[in-house]
Amino acid sequence: MPIAKEGLREIALATVVLALLAVLGIWLWWPAAIPIVVLWLWVLSFFRDPHRKRDFAPAELCSPADGTIMDITELAEYPPIHEPAVRVGMFLSLFNVHINRMPCAGKVLSVSHKPGHFLDARDPRAGEQNESTTLVLDPDCGLPGPVVVRQVAGRVARRIVCHAESGQHWPIGSRYGLIKFGSRTELVIPRRAGTEICVKVGDKVSGGITVLARQTTTSRNAAEALLRPEARITAGAKR
Repeated sequence: MPIAKEGLREIALATVVLALLAVLGIWLWWPAAIPIVVLWLWVLSFFRDPHRKRDFAPAELCSPADGTIMDITELAEYPPIHEPAVRVGMFLSLFNVHINRMPCAGKVLSVSHKPGHFLDARDPRAGEQNESTTLVLDPDCGLPGPVVVRQVAGRVARRIVCHAESGQHWPIGSRYGLIKFGSRTELVIPRRAGTEICVKVGDKVSGGITVLARQTTTSRNAAEALLRPEARITAGAKR
């Protein structure tokens, strides 16, 4: 199983510390080394980076993360979408793959990081109060936009890694970052007449594989037009 390069430091540190503990455990009482080895294997498993490839229809958005659907929330307005929207929140446990993937193909309009608290990622307040990184995407294929995807830290997750930058174009399902240890990922899309959420609360999803939503596509992408003037200026300044 491929390992995410972003986790090499943690794997190296865990290997050194757990190897010393395992040697001590074997010297004192050899069965004590068994849980230490299991813990080391879990660290390796946490940073697994499976190769995933799936073809999506132009109207489909894929899950940006592995995990469990915790909430599906209708929003009267959600900046920078500035129209009715729907938010799908996913909880990533300590046993899920923690790679984050692009929910659709498109251009990154902005990337913003917000310091915050470290509430349990399952807490309904976590999305608003916890440390987070937010990507705003101008989607391809006539999908309604902007599309917003958020990496939210949890009680254990204390480091968000995001490789996306304003102005870059990313294909759907491509890996753009990860959150180190249990966390939350959110997808926010415009709520239109043809919007179909393809999951329900409690469903297990796989990043880059599961179809999370379908939209009615148009002849052109109106994401930039939906941004308020001040938001367009900000997005342009960051490119």
